[in-house]
Amino acid sequence: MAFLSEDLVFGPIHSRRLGNSLGINLLPKVGKICTFNCVYCECGWNPEHRNEQACLATPSEYEETLEKALKELAGTPKEPDSITFSGNGEPTLHPDFPEIIDITIKLRDKYAPGAVISVLTNGTKIHDTKIFRALQKIDNNICKLDGGTIETINKVNLPNVKINLEQYIEDLQRFEGQVIIQTLFLRGEHKGEKTDNTTDEEINIWLEHLKKIKPRKTMIYVIDRDTPEKNLEKLSSDEMSKIADKVKALGLNVEYYS
Repeated sequence: MAFLSEDLVFGPIHSRRLGNSLGINLLPKVGKICTFNCVYCECGWNPEHRNEQACLATPSEYEETLEKALKELAGTPKEPDSITFSGNGEPTLHPDFPEIIDITIKLRDKYAPGAVISVLTNGTKIHDTKIFRALQKIDNNICKLDGGTIETINKVNLPNVKINLEQYIEDLQRFEGQVIIQTLFLRGEHKGEKTDNTTDEEINIWLEHLKKIKPRKTMIYVIDRDTPEKNLEKLSSDEMSKIADKVKALGLNVEYYS
């Protein structure tokens, strides 16, 4: 079953990576809008037909909704540790994303100054200067890198836009280390074709990317919810620990979730 967010602002929920997390879903509750169609995505497969401008909240609607939520949570045990943009697809696809980030910073500072602002993004819009600058303003810009080679990334993420991996790594370097890389490791099959980002070759190339990016943190994790592709394998804690050790050997900060 696809896990879709039905509200513009939802939670807080407990996140294994971000603590007490107030979720932000800038995309329609009726279905996913994304430039990726990841085999493991908890939101399910992308719909074949969608109106990308349908049902999107305006900045004023967003401001009103977030302010109401933060007012209610301020000073309570549920006051968020993180205001987290995730939801039904890729949050940076919202046409007013930069303005919405500015609104979030203003309201966070007023009602929940102890909270960080986090954006979970697949990174396909960071070449856009306005998106890049918006992500520079927040605490946790968490960008996806689910493989070392473009062949594996295409198999795992099934992008519906052309990915220039070399350019993407260069764009991530522009953050000058103020970026978090997230990678989900898995093995399996999709439509009879092997999907595996855990081979020695793949991990070694992925590590070379990390050496160039120098992220302030790398988050590696495994499947945690139902996936649209059922022929996938969840890695063991021991396997994840070994991958984490390779990142640590580069002198980089890494967290793993299994």
